[in-house]
Amino acid sequence: MRSEGINFFTMNENSITPSDVLDYWFSEKSKQFWFASTPQVDNEIKVRFESVWEKAAEGEYSQWRETADGSVALIVILDQLPLNMFRSDPKGFQTESMAVEVALNAINNGFDEELNDEKLLFLFMPLMHSENIDHQNLQVYLFDKYNFNLEFSKHHRDLVKKFGRFPHRNEILGRMSTMEELDYLLSDNAFKG
Repeated sequence: MRSEGINFFTMNENSITPSDVLDYWFSEKSKQFWFASTPQVDNEIKVRFESVWEKAAEGEYSQWRETADGSVALIVILDQLPLNMFRSDPKGFQTESMAVEVALNAINNGFDEELNDEKLLFLFMPLMHSENIDHQNLQVYLFDKYNFNLEFSKHHRDLVKKFGRFPHRNEILGRMSTMEELDYLLSDNAFKG
């Protein structure tokens, strides 16, 4: 079944380039669903990119880490697309640590100095998604340095600082929530991811 405005086709994982990923992710159509996806968009991403994600998870595109745009494209594949393709499934977080490594490598190579704001935001996103407090502190520093939304950045960091993890992931990942986490999850301030 086709949804309006959605063109289904599978990316050829053997010939895909960073530009293919960036052109898709940073298109006007995709931008409107970055933080408010739909089941139709999630399905489109799965159809188009699941085999690409599988190859990336096996290290097939590791050479992309050598450029700024390649790093962002790899991060989109490893960090962003799984959250759509595998929503409410532990698989959605399976390549998160790989995305963090790509982000740290990019920052260490000064690629953050080469990117526009939109790409820069996604370069830092794996650090914001990490449950490691050092990564969280780094992303807050970078969000401040580049004048991004510090409130959102600090909120993520403060959750990891307080709970040592993101409580909203507990059910998905089969983790037992503490009473403090349950109180938080039932509150009006709860972040649902």
